[in-house]
Amino acid sequence: MLIIDTGIPDVIKITPKVFKDDRGFFLESFNQKVFAEKVGITPNFVQDNHSRSQQNVLRGLHYQIIQPQGKLVGVVVGSIFDVAVDIRKSSPTFGKWVGCQLNAEEHEQIWIPPGFAHGFLVLSDVAEVIYKTTDYYCPQGERTLLWDDPDIGIRWPLSSPPILSSKDQIGKSLKEI
Repeated sequence: MLIIDTGIPDVIKITPKVFKDDRGFFLESFNQKVFAEKVGITPNFVQDNHSRSQQNVLRGLHYQIIQPQGKLVGVVVGSIFDVAVDIRKSSPTFGKWVGCQLNAEEHEQIWIPPGFAHGFLVLSDVAEVIYKTTDYYCPQGERTLLWDDPDIGIRWPLSSPPILSSKDQIGKSLKEI
């Protein structure tokens, strides 16, 4: 497992060791012992999520004020531009964002700790995203940070307006949250 700095110390990009041969490939998508050794934390994952989206769908930026979730995000089909925004008010990186491309071919993942808003843009024709969470989905605590808040200034790789859910269209700005 290779750990890659993202520019925000708590958000970590992970490249697993992949074993390939003429039959295909094998990798460990998660190993708690290795994760703890390399990342320095031992998350307690309680839920796995899987989504499928078409090209130009932008999901997010989501977070929970009740039961905040850490997320280990990966892609099993296609490619995405994945974004984490630090919304921890006491953090020196409050309001900062990091983004990275994740794709099924590289098998990379990103660790996003609790206290971050998370979202992604689908770059391929379709993408299937899987992620583990450290707490359960809590509808009454779910919130959406505005994906195009000018105070955050995320540089989404868009060539046309994204496809958004009605919930994501009415997200709140960083100043409002």
